[in-house]
Parts: sequence; structure tokens; C-alpha cells
Amino acid sequence: MRASLLQIDVNEGETVEARRVRVASLVREQAGADLVVLPELWTTGAFAYEEFGGGAEPLDGPTHDVMAKAARDAGVWLHAGSIPERDPDGPLYNTSLVFSPSGDLAAVYRKIHRFGFDRGEAVLMGAGEDLVTVRLPDTRLGLATCYDLRFPELFRGLVDAGAETLVVPAGWPERRRAHWTLLAQARAVENQAFVLACGTAGSHAGVPQAGHSIVVDPWGEVLAQAGPGEEVLTVDFDPGRVAVTRDRFPALKDRMLGLAPPRR
Repeated sequence: MRASLLQIDVNEGETVEARRVRVASLVREQAGADLVVLPELWTTGAFAYEEFGGGAEPLDGPTHDVMAKAARDAGVWLHAGSIPERDPDGPLYNTSLVFSPSGDLAAVYRKIHRFGFDRGEAVLMGAGEDLVTVRLPDTRLGLATCYDLRFPELFRGLVDAGAETLVVPAGWPERRRAHWTLLAQARAVENQAFVLACGTAGSHAGVPQAGHSIVVDPWGEVLAQAGPGEEVLTVDFDPGRVAVTRDRFPALKDRMLGLAPPRR
């Protein structure tokens, strides 16, 4: 498989509408890839809390429409990062959208772990409840978002649901960049899965972003890593290595403490 992680610079000098157009163009440039991944909350910025309400949109809103067309034009599976979703019958959510190469909405994931310690996202957005996986022709994706990366039980639940490639869009801050790399490798090693973690670049709401999007294989080896600025990180990887790794070093079979069956 070929995956392209689009490490978008989310800066305050660019309108949301202009950024959608620019990002859609970048997606179309990835024609020939199998999977394209965008970062978390790239329309507003993950730390621009005051923008969440005004920037929130329904699932079938403008970002959905632009990204669906871009996926269809490029003929790629597109994890369109996440948006602030306005549920007409509930709170805001930090919601990821995944599109098929035909432009159909294939999956929706509402972020379960909200960041902020009783501030920001933690109080402005509701918590998702469902673990979500998506079947691609060559692998099954498990979906998580940013702060979720700190909670290994979520990823073990995704693996129990069949995930082989764990996709993590994020708006991770520069001051905790060391944790970003460490946790991406840990989630790959403990679950014997690929991890594709795509962050934002630049600075928004006064918070410098870590960048350094990363792809890690099931043995914990870093296959590719971006720098700090806006960048397209493209990597070829063999999904078959998941089964090989789990067969040759069957640690998952030795688990003694299981999880409840994941909700679909």
C-alpha cells in the first residue's frame, strides 16, 4: 500500500474556505496513493477553542462535500482528519470522516478522549462512545484521534475488532513532541500493527504544533517521519507484515487480561 499523510499548516491568516480548497487540491495530487490522511481539526485548529462553535458543521456540511469530491477525483481512500461536528440533537463532537475512492462516506468516528482537563475540548465537545474500524481492500483501519493516543485500551479494543493499521490524526503541540513519537511507537509495538499518525504544522491559537507526522511498522520501526513544517509524507508499506509479525512473535495470544467486546 501507499499512504500519504498531509501535514497541513493550520495558520490564522488563511480562511477556512481557502484552506478547504487548498487541502482538496493537495488530496487530488495524491492520485496513485491507496490512502490519504489529514490531521485533526485542520479547518479550525485543535487549540482554537473559541472557533469550535462558529466552525462546527453537520456531517454532510461543506468539508464533507469538498473532501468527498477530492477523494473521488483522486480515486483514493481518504481519512479527512476531523472536524468540529454540530449534532442537531446534541453537543459538538470532534469527528473524523473516512471516504471511499468513490467519494462515499465509509466511516464516522467521534473522538472518545477529549483533551483539556476540564477546559477547552473537554467541556466544549461531547465524548464519542464507539470504536470504529474500516475495511480497505488490503487492511482494516482502526480509527483514533490525537489525545486517544495516550489510552492503550482503546487501541487494544480496535485490534480485537480486527484492526491492522491504526490511523491517528492529531493537532499535537510541539512542547510534547517527544511523547508523540514515543506513544506512536508504543501503540505499534504492543498491538503489532502499523501506526499512521498525521499531525498539523505551524502555530494556531498561540500553540506551536509538533508536526513530525510518523509511520511506524508492527515491530516499532519508524518507516518515515516528517519535519516540523507543512509536508506530504508518503510511504509504501506491506500490510501483510502484520500477520507475519503476529505469527512469528505471538505475544497477543498470551494476553491474560481481556477487554469487553468492542461496541460497533
